Amino acid sequence: MDIDAWVWWLIGAVGLGIPLVVTAMPEFGMLSAGAVAGAVTAGLGGGMVAQVLVFAAVSVALIAVVRPIAARHRSDRPEHRTGVDALRGRQAVVLERVDASGGRIKLAGEVWSARSLDTGQSFEPGQQVDVVEIDGATAVVM
Repeated sequence: MDIDAWVWWLIGAVGLGIPLVVTAMPEFGMLSAGAVAGAVTAGLGGGMVAQVLVFAAVSVALIAVVRPIAARHRSDRPEHRTGVDALRGRQAVVLERVDASGGRIKLAGEVWSARSLDTGQSFEPGQQVDVVEIDGATAVVM
C-alpha cells in the first residue's frame, strides 16, 4: 500500500498537535500548521524539496510573528491584587473615632479596626480615609 506524501504530512501535523494539547506549548501548533501547509503543497503536486521548504517557511514565519505578539499580550495584563493587597489604597469611612490607639472603619463593606498612620492625627465618624496598609487585622489609615 503506497501512501501519498500529503497523508504523511497530515499525520505529522496530528503528531505535532498532540504535544500542543499535552504541554500547552503553542510552538507545536505553529509547527503543526507548517505541516498542514506541507500537505497542501504535496496535494498540489509540489516536490519533496518544495514541501519541506513550505513547511519550514510557514513554521518559522508563524513562530517569528505570533510569539512576540503573545509575549506582549502576556506582559500587558493588569496585575490582579487579592486579599489584603487589594485593600491597600482603598477608601474607607470612619465609624468610630480613629487615632493612634485605635478606632473602627467600614472598608469594602466590612467593619475593620483601624489606627492612624500619624500618631498625632485623628479622624472623626463620617470622614473618608485612605488605607495605607493592613497590619494583622488592623487597617492603618491616613
